[in-house]
Amino acid sequence: MKKITGLVAATFAAYNEDGEINLEAIPQIVEKLVRDGASGVFVCGTNGEGPNLTIDERMAIVEAYVKAVNKRMTVMVHVGHSSVKEARKLAAHAEQAGADALSSVSAFYFKPASVKALVTSLAEIASAAPSTPFYYYNIPHLTGVSMDMLELIKLAEEMIPSFAGLKYTATTLHEYEACLNYKGGKYDILYGLDEMLLGAIAVGAKGAVGSTYTYATPLYKKIIENFESNNIDEARRLQMVSIKMVQSLVKFSPIPAQRAIVDMSGFELGPCRLPLVSLNSEERKRLKDDLESDNFFNLVDQCRDASMVNF
Repeated sequence: MKKITGLVAATFAAYNEDGEINLEAIPQIVEKLVRDGASGVFVCGTNGEGPNLTIDERMAIVEAYVKAVNKRMTVMVHVGHSSVKEARKLAAHAEQAGADALSSVSAFYFKPASVKALVTSLAEIASAAPSTPFYYYNIPHLTGVSMDMLELIKLAEEMIPSFAGLKYTATTLHEYEACLNYKGGKYDILYGLDEMLLGAIAVGAKGAVGSTYTYATPLYKKIIENFESNNIDEARRLQMVSIKMVQSLVKFSPIPAQRAIVDMSGFELGPCRLPLVSLNSEERKRLKDDLESDNFFNLVDQCRDASMVNF
């Protein structure tokens, strides 16, 4: 299976003012990401509010992204659900729609009690889309499921014919590195914490999936470029821009805060969907002031301009 490289943007759900999904916004989101140099989109994940959408909504969003991307980027579809049967429906649909890869979190209400139970569940989901590479989405701080990922890989390669690797969203870089190096790097281990991207590429990451790539891809591309050119001090400086931005947004509810940042960047995503609540005007001002005090928006624009010149 071909490995995914570069920056895959975990896109946010777009809503109309009445709270219904806004499919018309998706081509605009895709065009921006293509221009910014993203290598793919991760659809209906955490920041895309997959667990907050109906099955029909998720399917409609997947179809809209596949059509808008038109094979110019990788389309990864998150099919995780608290019901394995519903996850199977989402997986089968994503394969039929033309997705390039599938990913699923663990069941997050009735949680698997062992790695074997988890992999058995994932195998059931993946079998509904046997021709599409499958990635386990490891995000223990949200699912409450924290297990040995090397053990999971060893079982998954036996039980899931389409198993391609992991979307690894955790701070344990030692385990991440061990997964990267399993069987000489056989599996695709995508890193999922944007504020730790530099650390991940230092231990060998070639691909990453993250929400802030939706509005700051040029910044992260420059981090990678500087690391690869051995300009380590500059790579560190730019990673600190990301860290400070994340420190600003986590003062609020993270998804509504990031949606506000997208809005500040010139693209309206519409209101949040309950139980998430949009930032109020005072909170938006505090967040914007924080980001502007660190020159965040200008620095992203400078990275974008530099990338265009180099291109």
